[in-house]
Amino acid sequence: MKALPSAGPDGTRGPAVSLLGVVKRYDGVVAVDSLDLEIRVGECFGLLGPNGAGKTTTIEILIGLQEPTSGQVVVLGTKWGGDDRSLRARIGVSLQETRFPERLTVAEVVTLFRSFYPRGRDVTSVIREVGLEEKARSWTSKLSGGQRQRLALACALVGDPELLVLDEPTTGLDPQARLQFGDSILSYKDRGCTILVSTHYMEEAQRLCDRVAIIERGKAIAIGSPDELIASLDGNLVVEIEMAAGDVEDAAVRRLAGVTSVRRENGSLLVSVQEAHVTVPALLDLFRARSASLAHLTLRQATLEDVYVSLTGRQYRDE
Repeated sequence: MKALPSAGPDGTRGPAVSLLGVVKRYDGVVAVDSLDLEIRVGECFGLLGPNGAGKTTTIEILIGLQEPTSGQVVVLGTKWGGDDRSLRARIGVSLQETRFPERLTVAEVVTLFRSFYPRGRDVTSVIREVGLEEKARSWTSKLSGGQRQRLALACALVGDPELLVLDEPTTGLDPQARLQFGDSILSYKDRGCTILVSTHYMEEAQRLCDRVAIIERGKAIAIGSPDELIASLDGNLVVEIEMAAGDVEDAAVRRLAGVTSVRRENGSLLVSVQEAHVTVPALLDLFRARSASLAHLTLRQATLEDVYVSLTGRQYRDE
């Protein structure tokens, strides 16, 4: 049976991960800035933010690869600096880039990683779970980028970890491969594993994560479930408009009833609204008054990307 974070005085289990006031400086540059995070046992928790936001540094501190400049880190009820070997045996990690020996097969690599843990899972079943069964006897040098990502996940899973840490695991994958990879992650969560995943794909986090923290310049600027964060917006509906001819100024759109924010993205006008039945007719009247014609109008629910834009005042961009 797996060891679990110790129970508190009221009998409840502690968090899987707790970061309190964590700071990391490099030669005077602050990479992580007074970060507080709590990850609950059995949840999939996402770290969101652009490259350079501090996600990878936070993960490296959490898994014991780096020491914080200050602050407290508790993982699975244990602080780093004690029996670190036993703690590492309870964590599965896949970092942004994993390099494998080119003259080993997939099965040999996973078997090698399995040998690092005092307990673990059957190598063949893990290879099957990540969709590499047909590649089990192939050299790692023959794998595609997506297959190498799946191999990295297999190496993280084979030790049967309580905490699975994945740093931008789907970067560079095509949309179908990203969906399949996400399904593999969710299947492990269904077994009771706690998962921390960093990503700069907002839609991926919205699909996979129970809760997320949006990281900006080393700080958590928002924490909550995707639904909670979206509900916190003044307007949870977005009108996307592509113009066929003419245009209207943003200031005129902002003055319309029910409009909470206006921004431009990839040539489209995005208008956040509270009540579509109030604002959309007013928008159409405005366009007619300005002799502007529409090519396309779409009404959709707000997303985590809209939350990010609202919080930071600038468009979220994949980097």
